[in-house]
Amino acid sequence: MGIFGTIMSKLGFGDKPAETPAVDAAAAAPADVTYEAPVQVAMSEVDVVGKLQALSANSSESLNWQTSIVDLLKLLGMDSSLAHRKELAAELNCPADLMNDSASMNMWLHKTVLQQLAANGGNIPANLLA
Repeated sequence: MGIFGTIMSKLGFGDKPAETPAVDAAAAAPADVTYEAPVQVAMSEVDVVGKLQALSANSSESLNWQTSIVDLLKLLGMDSSLAHRKELAAELNCPADLMNDSASMNMWLHKTVLQQLAANGGNIPANLLA
């Protein structure tokens, strides 16, 4: 699992409720009853903001995860070193010209991590994605 995969895991992506055994309703229905397939419901979003706010409330540090990739990683209990952030940036295909400027890379990385969380079902507000 890559660094981004670890971030997703720490935020609860991939957590599934217990599965119930599948029943073939068409086979179980009496012959004179028409079977209609149930409407599929979209999987609920991961409450990223709620989880981060809860972690922040319980943290002994004042961490600004809304704008700082370093603070976001710290809040998740992950390595926030430059080397680790560069590895994450490479994993997410950061443009080469940003990799040599840590401030630019950090801004790109924070925005991209939040965008990727949103793309994978996270409830990231638009103001954090801009």
